[in-house]
Amino acid sequence: MEIILDDLSHPKVSGLIMEHLDQMSEVSPPESIHALNLEGLKQPDVTFWSAWENDTLLGCGALKELDDQHGEIKSMRTSTLHLRKGVAKRILQHLIEEAKRRGYQRLSLETGSMNAFEPAKQLYASFGFQYCKPFSNYTEDPNSVFMTREL
Repeated sequence: MEIILDDLSHPKVSGLIMEHLDQMSEVSPPESIHALNLEGLKQPDVTFWSAWENDTLLGCGALKELDDQHGEIKSMRTSTLHLRKGVAKRILQHLIEEAKRRGYQRLSLETGSMNAFEPAKQLYASFGFQYCKPFSNYTEDPNSVFMTREL
């Protein structure tokens, strides 16, 4: 698996982002969806990576810089054809390493509170993320959980 810095121009990548947004719409009310669309992922404070095996897109993830010491994980997604193969684990490792390289002291995330998000919450917990209060511009929401990890 190769994880590359990505400009979101490949049709497979835009397709995966659309799949991600569609799934969020199926399980979360509109006001509780915090996933970034393509334009949001192209903002200067967001860095996006995709994971490939040859010409097969396996997944993606992004880091949003909240400030010079705090980053947020965004758009963690594994292609449905490659679930439970360690893709998300590798992407998360990459994002944590990059956050450390940038000098962040903390890495945080928001994910859904529903059962559909249980595998993601378990993955984050296995990497030392702990539940926390809302951070940045988030507010309390029964459909969201917030997690953070000191680096």
